[in-house]
Amino acid sequence: MLFAQITDLHIRAPGLKLSGRVDTADFLARAVAKLNRLDPRPAFLLITGDLVDRGSVDEYVHLAEHLAPLVMPVRLALGNHDGRDGFRAVFGANDYWDPAEPFVQYVIDAGPVRLLVLDTLDTGRPSGALCDHRLDWLAARLAEDRTTPTIVALHHPPVRVGMSMMDSMCLLDGAARFHQLIAAAPNVDRVLAGHLHRQVTTRFAGTVLDVMPGVAHQCHLDLAEGVSQQLIFEPPMIQLHLWVEGTGLVSHKVLIDDFDGPYSFASPD
Repeated sequence: MLFAQITDLHIRAPGLKLSGRVDTADFLARAVAKLNRLDPRPAFLLITGDLVDRGSVDEYVHLAEHLAPLVMPVRLALGNHDGRDGFRAVFGANDYWDPAEPFVQYVIDAGPVRLLVLDTLDTGRPSGALCDHRLDWLAARLAEDRTTPTIVALHHPPVRVGMSMMDSMCLLDGAARFHQLIAAAPNVDRVLAGHLHRQVTTRFAGTVLDVMPGVAHQCHLDLAEGVSQQLIFEPPMIQLHLWVEGTGLVSHKVLIDDFDGPYSFASPD
């Protein structure tokens, strides 16, 4: 079983650049082209939030246009830059979540593994939240199956990582109970997140927290206290998650840009 992940697209309305510098739609087009060239082809693409930058309908329409060329199914999660009303106006016909639910949360049954996708959007705040309703949903889904290897995906990392400004806007409300639920579920193989625009890995609640870089700009890595966050044009990535029997989930970080090669290691002389 192989699936792909990207995060933090920050799509703006046509013709607008993020911070006057970042053509996020062009970065997404490059990512889609890369994904379409992959062989073997991932079963689906998971996008872990900040789909657009301001949550407006025109941004989601622009996003839908750029996702249309994908040759694989796509599953969407919400981040702090998203808006539920604008999202539902454009993507409300999707059938992989319950439209009666107030939050965009759902299960993906993917052969040997199970994915639980959470909605951490806390409207009007950059930090994330998991209220009792969302956490009760997670608790019920975990209780349904205590044996199948399970991956939990959300936008906001549930811990601090040493980047002071980003740490102030991680998962805040509900983080303690989230930790308890994951710690009590030994079949959770991985927690996937975005939001940081950095590649970060740490232990969390008895499993592994894997945060991946954005598909466009990254956040400049500054571990000093109290610094303002800045963007930097470090290489964007996609992530390929492969289930390997006897090993578990193996995650390959793949640069979107193409490079010279590959070449044989054999020497011609």
